Amino acid sequence: MTEEKKIRVFIVDDSMVFRSFLTKCIGDDDRFEVVGTAVDAFDAANKIPAAKPDVVTLDIEMPRMSGLEFLGRLLPAFPIPVVLVSTLDMRVFDALAAGAVDFVHKPDSYEGDNVTSFVFKIKLKIVAASRAKVHLPLRKVAAPSLGKKPEPAEEDISGAVIRSNSKRDLIAIGASTGGTEAIAAVVRNLPESTPGIVITQHMPAGFTEMFAERLNRICKMEVREAKNGDVVRRGLILIAPGGLHMSLSRHGSDYSVICEEGEKVHNVAPSVDVLFDSVAEVAGEKAIGVILTGMGSDGASGLLKMRDRGAYTIGQDKETCVVYGMPMEAAKCGAVQTVAPLNTIPALIVKELNS
Repeated sequence: MTEEKKIRVFIVDDSMVFRSFLTKCIGDDDRFEVVGTAVDAFDAANKIPAAKPDVVTLDIEMPRMSGLEFLGRLLPAFPIPVVLVSTLDMRVFDALAAGAVDFVHKPDSYEGDNVTSFVFKIKLKIVAASRAKVHLPLRKVAAPSLGKKPEPAEEDISGAVIRSNSKRDLIAIGASTGGTEAIAAVVRNLPESTPGIVITQHMPAGFTEMFAERLNRICKMEVREAKNGDVVRRGLILIAPGGLHMSLSRHGSDYSVICEEGEKVHNVAPSVDVLFDSVAEVAGEKAIGVILTGMGSDGASGLLKMRDRGAYTIGQDKETCVVYGMPMEAAKCGAVQTVAPLNTIPALIVKELNS
């Protein structure tokens, strides 16, 4: 039996203490090999080509050149999966938009549960990143070569209006690795008349509020981090709070959300399965379920329950996923009714709402 190839990791951080800490955490695991470290972006630019890493971990706040600026220069030349290791900072989402695969919140201290949780997460994210596709920001490119299948054109939904008597009155979306940009691509142009949307994205506490604020600036619908008891209504998108599970409940003719602590499901909270299970139970055939890019299987069984109850279900296709894990597992178990490229999913939603 051949020995499994180690994942080659390069660490970029201006803190010597943190570089040493991260090097030890990763280097002590037989799955990884730390092939280099850098104190800043210029140091990294000199070392990365020779180190040939599979994954780069990158701090955002660094002297001379920020991690964000470095990311914009690195990826076009070397499309290497990047995992951000950052404090609570809105620029994380700018970096994800620039092509970073995922992020991990830096530990508040180097002892106890903080370290245990961080080490578990960073290793998980590095493994996921090593299997990820790097998607650069959209820009003009040369015509595709002969034989290469072109991506389907995005259908314009900017002038769409949703029927007030649609048979579907709720949309549930789940995502993980690569999900922040995928979710934005799905919801940003949906009209204000769209039924309420509930979203679970694997993300730590604090970042979900910033993610909601970012979406709120670019979407036609209102977007906010969910609070326990919030009513789901037309024109509103609710994001599950980091660290809490979000589920759907019904009071008369209205839906509302329950946000509460609970045991982790698939090692995460919030969990997509928790949301989808409740949507299947409460909304049934009135719902649309969408599962997007992400590692693992969270959401697959819940989406199957939704489909079994009559919901219309969509899974992102392999070609447009950063990590084809969650949608793949959902498709394998029969939970997905329609497999679609990311840029066609908004039009599919509008079409179903108006059918």
